[in-house]
Amino acid sequence: MATIKKETKIEYQVGTPESQIETLGLKITELSEHLKSHKKDFSSRRGLLQMVNKRRRLLSYLKGKDEKSFETMTKKMKENKG
Repeated sequence: MATIKKETKIEYQVGTPESQIETLGLKITELSEHLKSHKKDFSSRRGLLQMVNKRRRLLSYLKGKDEKSFETMTKKMKENKG
């Protein structure tokens, strides 16, 4: 099975909730930067909201499935944000 290793030192299997959350986070960051300079791009804004909601659902699923992995992902997300 293929693995993802982008800007982190941790490898995830493709398709796992952790890898999906991480790739969505990267896309959300890129699209947020785009929307800062293109304020009237409403179709991209809609796509951004869909990605944020999908990431939220994946985090909720991960919390129910594996609490330790959920804590690791939220901690990593907070570090990247601040």
